Amino acid sequence: MSLKSSSSHYGGVAVAIHWTSAAAIVFAFAAGLAAANTGDPLRVAPILFTHIGLGLLVLVLTLLRIVWWLAADRQPLPPPNQPGWQVALASIVHTAIYVAILLMAASGIATLALSGAVPQLLAGAPLPDLSQLPPRIAHGIMSRLLLALLVLHIAAAIYHQWIRGDHLLSRMGLGA
Repeated sequence: MSLKSSSSHYGGVAVAIHWTSAAAIVFAFAAGLAAANTGDPLRVAPILFTHIGLGLLVLVLTLLRIVWWLAADRQPLPPPNQPGWQVALASIVHTAIYVAILLMAASGIATLALSGAVPQLLAGAPLPDLSQLPPRIAHGIMSRLLLALLVLHIAAAIYHQWIRGDHLLSRMGLGA
């Protein structure tokens, strides 16, 4: 596999960023849910550290992906015979995923900055109530939006792979 994309397949760099981001997003969601549902205030800090670390990883990978597309690579062409509305919808969903990730990162960072929770996190002390902070509320809304967009993205990939049969997943390094 070439590092750069061809007209029909994503290159190694794009594939690595995509799948690493996907795994980090899944684990960040899990850590976020675990932190929100942990009743023991002393157990929240390590879970939040994991959530924050994964969130920062997703942010860095997303920025790297954007820079990669702008500076070094181009995305493959849409699959042959794909209706125009599907091409447009795919572009909208991909852009919305990037925007949601960037807004989630910004709202997460803003929540930590405005709450003053970093010293408590570092000390393993109980955290202040973050639930009513506007950036925390935005973070929760964006997480739901991102989840919906990812479900749509995955459903489209499944549709293309097994219903339409155009083997779209092979463009991202899965299958022949």
